[in-house]
Amino acid sequence: MLADYHIHVLSHGEYKYEYDWLGLFVDKAREQNLGGIGFSEHDELRHLIDFDLVEQIRDENPDIEIKMGLEIDYIPGREEEIRSITAEHDWDYLIGSVHFINGWAFDHPDHRDLFAAQDLDEIYCNYFKLLQQAVETRYFDIVGHLDLIKIWGHKPEKKTLLQYAQPVLEAIKDAGMAVEVNTNGLRKPVREIYPAREIIAAMKAMDINILLSSDAHHPNQVGKGFEEAVSLVRQIGYRDLAHFYQREITTKRI
Repeated sequence: MLADYHIHVLSHGEYKYEYDWLGLFVDKAREQNLGGIGFSEHDELRHLIDFDLVEQIRDENPDIEIKMGLEIDYIPGREEEIRSITAEHDWDYLIGSVHFINGWAFDHPDHRDLFAAQDLDEIYCNYFKLLQQAVETRYFDIVGHLDLIKIWGHKPEKKTLLQYAQPVLEAIKDAGMAVEVNTNGLRKPVREIYPAREIIAAMKAMDINILLSSDAHHPNQVGKGFEEAVSLVRQIGYRDLAHFYQREITTKRI
């Protein structure tokens, strides 16, 4: 069964939890032949979630499994805050992501020029160290867009991408976490799925669970790029995808 677990109904705060708006996400999932979706807002917007409305939508659409997750930004020093967030609701899953390196919002278009002013290998090293710290907290169930640092097309020069990612993969395996295969990279300048093929292949060799996500910020992005993602993971050897319910993981056939 295919499911899209990374959907931002609120986007970055431009939209609201309204009946018709949520219905568009469900309708798009059905159009894309998905069996499930997961709403996973950015943690700073979680107070805008209408859980009662989600429950209503769930009851009215029994053919679509609707889960409630959260994407949490890992920043060193937030550990106590994150622990508190995890206890606020019976989340089905928590996505841990890194969007900031020492306060630098590296994936924001307004700040992409800073890549040219720094050593690319140092940037990659710092990013993956932060991601490893996030994994080692064991607060999360899913690693979000594992190699997001490549978003603008910059690649490391002294080591391969996999060499930087390998320690993180080992930490993920130890923690029993899953990794999302996130198609949003296809819509970014890098024009690649997150994570890269070689990383997904290494994850398969390590028997790390995966799931699919679009990182949708609008209904028309739900399930976008899944045909390419399914083809990729099948070529690598995956036949099952991870699914979550109240932070318990199961697997189902693709």
